[in-house]
Amino acid sequence: MMAKFNDEGYLVVENVFDVDADLQPVVEDYAATLDALAEQWHSEGKISDTYRNLPFGQRLTRIIAESGLNWGQHFDISLPQGQVYPDTPIHLTESVFNLLRHERLLDIAEHFVGPEVYSNPIQHTRIKPPEHMVPDSAKNGLVVRVGWHQDLGVATEAQNEVPVLTVWMPITDATVENGCLAVVPGSHKGDLVTHCPGSGPDGGLQIPSKLIARKPVPVPVKRGGVLLMHRLTMHASLANKSKDIRWSFDLRYQPTGQPTGRPAFPGFVARSPSNPASEITDWRDWAQLWYDARAQLSHNVPPQFNRWAKDAVACA
Repeated sequence: MMAKFNDEGYLVVENVFDVDADLQPVVEDYAATLDALAEQWHSEGKISDTYRNLPFGQRLTRIIAESGLNWGQHFDISLPQGQVYPDTPIHLTESVFNLLRHERLLDIAEHFVGPEVYSNPIQHTRIKPPEHMVPDSAKNGLVVRVGWHQDLGVATEAQNEVPVLTVWMPITDATVENGCLAVVPGSHKGDLVTHCPGSGPDGGLQIPSKLIARKPVPVPVKRGGVLLMHRLTMHASLANKSKDIRWSFDLRYQPTGQPTGRPAFPGFVARSPSNPASEITDWRDWAQLWYDARAQLSHNVPPQFNRWAKDAVACA
């Protein structure tokens, strides 16, 4: 396992989660959130129907196609990097927390970051409908394809020497058709390259194509499995060209006590053999950390979230 990861900068591990026991509670959790949103938007006249009888993916697709609303933040497990308000939506629930602290997942993380495992706060839920159905008003990295980047590139310089492991997990099968990730094998052996702000298909950071020297490969992953990546591995997501959603979480783990690269957001100790009392084990405590951060950010100037400027030579 480690030899392949060290050589190529990524690794697929299958059957980490039990689909019924571990993933289905997350699906039901998000379905309840969609229920509440559909009822609210219907009562406000933003949609003509709640589409209650449709499966989750088809229901969400119908609702966003009709409403044109910017809905992605209602399902995300992180705050946005700007325009944070006291009521900015964030999805913090027991089922998601159970995924973050899943024993098999932490066992994997321990192989890469050591026994003191910290859940890094650079994390997201990405539920991506067929891309042609997403209105321009809703396009961002949570709902459309993400451009080429390295995960270290979206953290501040303080994290340069921290061994962070990215764990990308699909809730639905991730295929080439519905927008799985693509990676550049071996790219982790190089340096962090320039990321140009506002140049990605989602409006976010993107590595200029001239800096991607090797041929990318798509990496399909079945639900229950995970894709592990080095912090310097170049990767992007493909467009969802299917008729249903592609749904995933991206998480990060690192050694406890080291910079997270996004200090305004809260991480937590997920595993600590040396100090078990330091672990966060109640999902409500984890949620409160985020609510406290939201309150703080809503009353202050947004902090620095990455290191890049639009006037970089490579971005010209």
